[in-house]
Amino acid sequence: MSATSPAAVVVLAAGEGTRMKSKTPKVLHEISGRSLVGHVVAAARELDPQHLVVVVGHASEQVTAHLNAGDAVRTAFQAEQNGTGHAVRMGLEELGGNVEGTVIVVCGDTPLLSGETLGALAATHAADANAVTVLSAEVPDSTGYGRIVRDSATGAVTEIVEHKDATEEQRAIREINSGVFAFDGRLLGDALGKVRTDNSQGEEYLTDVLSILREAGHRVGACVAGDHREILGINNRLQLAEARRLLNERLLERAMLAGVTVVDPASTLIDATVTYERDAVVHPGTQLLGTTHLAEDSEVGPNSRIENTVVGAGARVDNSVTLSAEIGAGALVGPYAYLRPGTRLGTKAKAGTYVEMKNATIGEGTKVPHLSYVGDATIGDHTNIGAASVFVNYDGVAKHHTTIGSHCRTGSDNMFVAPVTVGDGVYTAAGSVITKDVPAGSLAVARGQQRNIEGWVARKRPGSAAAQAAQASSQETDGQS
Repeated sequence: MSATSPAAVVVLAAGEGTRMKSKTPKVLHEISGRSLVGHVVAAARELDPQHLVVVVGHASEQVTAHLNAGDAVRTAFQAEQNGTGHAVRMGLEELGGNVEGTVIVVCGDTPLLSGETLGALAATHAADANAVTVLSAEVPDSTGYGRIVRDSATGAVTEIVEHKDATEEQRAIREINSGVFAFDGRLLGDALGKVRTDNSQGEEYLTDVLSILREAGHRVGACVAGDHREILGINNRLQLAEARRLLNERLLERAMLAGVTVVDPASTLIDATVTYERDAVVHPGTQLLGTTHLAEDSEVGPNSRIENTVVGAGARVDNSVTLSAEIGAGALVGPYAYLRPGTRLGTKAKAGTYVEMKNATIGEGTKVPHLSYVGDATIGDHTNIGAASVFVNYDGVAKHHTTIGSHCRTGSDNMFVAPVTVGDGVYTAAGSVITKDVPAGSLAVARGQQRNIEGWVARKRPGSAAAQAAQASSQETDGQS
């Protein structure tokens, strides 16, 4: 922990979010690879707090399960939504009551809030020795927001005035309250016990703590966010889409400054969990999702969806979909390939046009160039799989595995009926259905003998276009003989 690391961060995520008009709890709606509350938790963890607790209420089991799907997050249950003050009190009770040190309170629906801004809030709170520090922002239009009123001499916050209660002079103030605070933990615990519910909602308001502490002679200050958009809360699908756009722009800017070429940022999506190395290139219409990693000099797109995929150095993915796959250095994918989970392409391997792979390990330099399905298979190094090949892996009940060795040349239109093993250096004839193991160095031919029945069309389809064409061809041949 650093000198300004808070003792605790309390995330408020108990509300239902009825304006989302969704069966999904508001804080679980996703943008850029994380849920709304997931983004807030990630930002809070950047502060390295001693304690982190998320207050849950509506759909608490669903929200808690989501939070614990990765690194476990401590939760506090707010059985009845009795206001923000009550929610913070539930969070502190989960931590054993009063907390010594700084307590930061954030809302679970502010996905644009960065760890850097929270860090600045904590640093300002410590430097100014405030009892409370409000994260504020200067906005172009402050209509509807609570205004931050400061002492002109000291800069201390004297009050937060809601828009409906503000004078004309106060309504001209552009600095507004974000709903994010840093508190002295001991003073916060004491003040929460004094919050009253004699208001129109009958709830415990966290903002009442500010007036309680100020009236007790403690200093209330503010820290202005560098970008007012960070404090935007999400209440409906329009705001969700806007936050997604803003966050995507921020993430792409970060990638480009790190040395990634993004040809058309306007048509490119990237998740917060994507990583990359310098000189990677992203073409238009590409989605980089989940835990995808782009290695140095890799090139993806256009029009590709790359999800939870490692793209090796110098590899190329063109107009394709890859899901939970590994693409080796210098490998080629597409155009129009589909790599499903468990696919591992070796160095300089190829999954070409209209090739689908699933749970398949493809060796170094091996090529599957055209129109093929490779499922539940292991293929060695420097093998070529002929066009229109199918690895027949499913018998209607269970999946079975196919193994093909190194330096093999399999013919076009082959069926490999699993379980089957093809040894190293094998050739297979076009049109073969391979149902038995093939020893190394063999030629496998597994197809019916061709039989030509001459005159069949004239007898069975007399007068047809085919019969007329055949007759004309025969007459032409006779004339040349």
